[in-house]
Amino acid sequence: MAVSVQNVSAPGFTDEFQVRTDTRAMSVATALFFMVGFLTCLNDVVSPHLKSIFGLTYSETQDIPFFFFTSYFVFSYPGGKLVDIFGYKKAMIVGLFIMAAGALGFLPAATSASFPLFLVALVVLAAGMTVVQVAINPYVTVIGPTATAASRLNLAQAFNSVGTFIAPFVGTALILKNAHGIVSAEKFHLMSAVQQQLYRADQASTVRLPYLLISLALALLALALAAIKLKTTTGVSEHTQDFRPGAFAEALYPTKSIWKHKWVLLGAAGIFTYVGAEVSIGNLLINFMGLPQIAHLPEAIAGYFLMCYWGGAMVGRFVGSAVLQKLRTGPVLAIAAAGAFFLTSMSLLTTGHLAMGALLAVGFFNSIMFPSIFTLGIEGLGPLTSKGSSILIAAILGGAIVPKIQGALADHIGLHPSFIVPTICYIYIAIFGLMSMKRAAASHAAVPLEPVA
Repeated sequence: MAVSVQNVSAPGFTDEFQVRTDTRAMSVATALFFMVGFLTCLNDVVSPHLKSIFGLTYSETQDIPFFFFTSYFVFSYPGGKLVDIFGYKKAMIVGLFIMAAGALGFLPAATSASFPLFLVALVVLAAGMTVVQVAINPYVTVIGPTATAASRLNLAQAFNSVGTFIAPFVGTALILKNAHGIVSAEKFHLMSAVQQQLYRADQASTVRLPYLLISLALALLALALAAIKLKTTTGVSEHTQDFRPGAFAEALYPTKSIWKHKWVLLGAAGIFTYVGAEVSIGNLLINFMGLPQIAHLPEAIAGYFLMCYWGGAMVGRFVGSAVLQKLRTGPVLAIAAAGAFFLTSMSLLTTGHLAMGALLAVGFFNSIMFPSIFTLGIEGLGPLTSKGSSILIAAILGGAIVPKIQGALADHIGLHPSFIVPTICYIYIAIFGLMSMKRAAASHAAVPLEPVA
């Protein structure tokens, strides 16, 4: 007799035991997404600060996102293996402790005023964030009904945006506002080597307290997560492989190569271009608003305006979570990408507050892109879900490559026209959204209808 088998590793697996979203699991997910968003966005405040301290070019400043997001590529596969071996929960705990160690690394980097040490601390911090993201993104898709997987991930990502919204305010208040006595590049170069190092150490000291508090918060969050007993996602209350993606399905389904699933690869390209565009814009916005032809704002003021960019993403994700309850993911993604393309194009072709406002508004349209692309990318992978997740998280490498390209271009043709780079990225994302609409239509047409008696 044939027995129907349910794929417990597919997003949105449900049975008689699991028909609603696990609210406690979602609460844990939102806390983790908040911390990841907060720390990622804090780089946008730290970058211009380090640029002025160490006299970096735009290309050198983009080493910060380059090393940070390259870590996602390097550590995504090990992160996926951790999830496969230990499960979602334990992988998240390990990732949080690694993040805490990375944040703590900012203290010796600031004391010695060493830019390479700052980069090392960022790499460690990003390694932990990679492990957390490889675990948490697919986990959110499997803790509730299939139909609301994209909406659920958008809601969790909305709290990521709460973190990105708060980070510029906290970073500006604690780091940029406390950076007193900043000297011009001309005056800096007139100092002796000893005076330059003392100046750098004094300016860099403003990051010590914020990152010490962050390290403590991450360690406490890891301990709290370790103490929580979460429900399983399989409807089986007693088994030893809690939160093992595909732990049962791998024994029931023949495993195929993940590289044969083209939608994972197309989704990875979407993640690459999206993260690249978002990070490139966010990391250069403070410098962009300081240009004479835009707004000529000092860093300590421009840092607060950065909240508009990330605040738009926060609002957009809450709105997007509701919209995706009613509409398909593909068309919503295509419309959002078209909106972002229009705004970046407007910013390229104008100056003053119009160019500034257009670029800040891009954040709203960025909002639903990552969770939507991620959901479309792992859709239908079954027991290969964790491997697909690793590939998509590895594609966050776009946050390293695209900003570096724009930074090099900015040094040659100017910062303002260099925003052609993220503009091009949004073209691909719009195409990916349109392609997913055709995929959904084909999939719907392929489903046989039950004949009416």
